[in-house]
Amino acid sequence: MDRLAADYPRGPHDQPQSMCPAFGSLRVGLRMRRVATILSGSACCVYGLTFTSHFYGARRSVGYVPFNSETLVTGKLFEDIRDAVHQLADPAQQDAVVIINLCVPTASGVPLDLLPKVLNGVRIIGIDVPGFGVPTHAEAKDVLAGAMLRHARLEAESGPVARPQAMQDGTRSVALIGELFPADPPGIAALLAPLGLGIAPQLPAREWRDLYGALDCAVAAAIHPFYVASIREFRNAGRPVVGSGPVGVDGTADWLDSIATAAGVTQVQREDAKARALPAIRAALAANPISARVTVSGYEGSELLVARLLIEAGAEVPYVGTACPRTEWSEADRAWLAARGTHVQYRASLEQDMAAMRDVRPDLALGTTPLVQKAKELGIPALYFTNMVSARPLCGPAGAASLAGIVAAQTRGRERFGRMVSFFAGVGTPDGAGYGFRERPVDPPGFRERQRKLRAARAKAEEAVGT
Repeated sequence: MDRLAADYPRGPHDQPQSMCPAFGSLRVGLRMRRVATILSGSACCVYGLTFTSHFYGARRSVGYVPFNSETLVTGKLFEDIRDAVHQLADPAQQDAVVIINLCVPTASGVPLDLLPKVLNGVRIIGIDVPGFGVPTHAEAKDVLAGAMLRHARLEAESGPVARPQAMQDGTRSVALIGELFPADPPGIAALLAPLGLGIAPQLPAREWRDLYGALDCAVAAAIHPFYVASIREFRNAGRPVVGSGPVGVDGTADWLDSIATAAGVTQVQREDAKARALPAIRAALAANPISARVTVSGYEGSELLVARLLIEAGAEVPYVGTACPRTEWSEADRAWLAARGTHVQYRASLEQDMAAMRDVRPDLALGTTPLVQKAKELGIPALYFTNMVSARPLCGPAGAASLAGIVAAQTRGRERFGRMVSFFAGVGTPDGAGYGFRERPVDPPGFRERQRKLRAARAKAEEAVGT
């Protein structure tokens, strides 16, 4: 718990306001080939997590070790977990077995660190991902990615390991940290080619041997800046780490400079890379201008990069809220945005995002589901950041051209939103909720006063019982 508190400091709210954080770790494991996952927690939590995982496209089973008060208190739960691990640790089927303690087993101190580190040649990775210790599901991705990377690093330091399938001999590479849109890594590879650099397997990885390829990089690029445990493993492996990302003209130029410096690339190659990349990005931005006021909110970790791209395309972005913490890897983006009048709120709560939206009254709000719902109630066009913005390229020329279309399409609908809000005014609100009302319901005389007195009496009775 001390490590979780140091890696993922809390914000203005003690509990996460995104989905259960364990979903982040679960998703990382389910996307890896030859990796089995076991959940240990309350049945209701496990049901919700497995339902969400399959909703997001997982095509494999999730293991579950049930428990009751007796097995939890007597330590039988740990024995059941150990038995499940022994049952699943088949080297013909699995490279690794991941066991995730949810809130109750973590709070009860179920000791996953006592499990064997390797069983029948299968790695055993046990992690605690409680809602009271990991603020967001985005950071929970790092909990598992970092634990796996540490295991792989120790293996590589101990002797020969399996060769990654996509590894290119003689090519120094850059490891990209963060879940990126599939078109971004090839685009980044094109930016890096003039520097004589390639792309290492991305983290989170898709199979175990890719972890070795990521660690073998010349430079690690923290595109998503909250992967602090993973970054620690790259540093322990002696790899330099660069923050920010190749977004827009300024962002791409600065990022290429940082990569070139970290990799020891010559000045000639550095200038050649920028000469090839920047004109195309500048042309894409000029061809896809954005004239709108936009607020950006989310929990993906790329919110600051999206805001940079919007501003370079001509948008006004007065507010950026991210549920992720402030780290050194996003500091360059924060400083760039602050210099252009953008307020960056780390560990932003939903209440802060909504207050900013009400104050700014943007032409378009990019944010989480509840923020989008509130925006549309106010007649403000809005888009869900995760499904609509993260589902587009962000880096290089492709990223420069990706956002203008959706911003233009949504802001054109503002007048229509205004007509709809006016037409449905009062419908579905507390006094007008329900079916069949033609006019606003009228309370019986004295109803509200009687209810107020009843509430006060109940509160006084509860207070008396408590004392």
